[in-house]
Amino acid sequence: MSISENIRNFRQELAPNVSVIAISKTKPVEDILEAYQEGHYIFGENKVQELIEKQPRLPGDIQWHFVGHLQSNKVKYLAPFVSMIHSVDSLKLLQVINKEALKNGRTISCLLQVHIAEEGTKFGLDDSGIREILDSESYRQLKNIRIAGVMGMATYTDDKAQIRNEFKMLAALFAVLKNEYFEGSDEFREISMGMSGDYEIAIEEGSTMIRVGTLIFGPRFKNINF
Repeated sequence: MSISENIRNFRQELAPNVSVIAISKTKPVEDILEAYQEGHYIFGENKVQELIEKQPRLPGDIQWHFVGHLQSNKVKYLAPFVSMIHSVDSLKLLQVINKEALKNGRTISCLLQVHIAEEGTKFGLDDSGIREILDSESYRQLKNIRIAGVMGMATYTDDKAQIRNEFKMLAALFAVLKNEYFEGSDEFREISMGMSGDYEIAIEEGSTMIRVGTLIFGPRFKNINF
């Protein structure tokens, strides 16, 4: 099927409260344009260099989400246009995002990345790390960032029960944080979990944002000229 057909299928399948972040890493601008012309406006990238090369070549009303591990010294390249950063895993990174957002006269939405997988190679905060940030005076001074929710990546495994339990853990943590820190806030509402291989389980467990690449754009190939 074509990219356009894949987009239409997702639109028919998913409830209105679930957003699809079309992960366009390694894909050429022509593929992104095909999805855009089908009416899809939210795209995700995980490499800063690739994103800043693509962004000027594509329509200005695209909402760009950054989903990869983000180094503090690269934030300045994204701050002028990025809609949401999914991968905030430290107070230091939040402070840099706030500083660069202020320079650009913007408020940037951020998700707190939570480590829910068994794999030690994945980044993310634990419960105590998140509380340490949210309880700090340093966090309360940040006026140009908006904590919009949480993000997590499940273990890469065929064990669906394990994946489900990890997603349950993230949804439960979201509920606790909502109750304790963001009660009454409409801004804290996103649970970003689920990718091409596990998005159905993620949605069943409460995901509001799925990050899907292969099921929209097809297999990835290295050394693509974007």
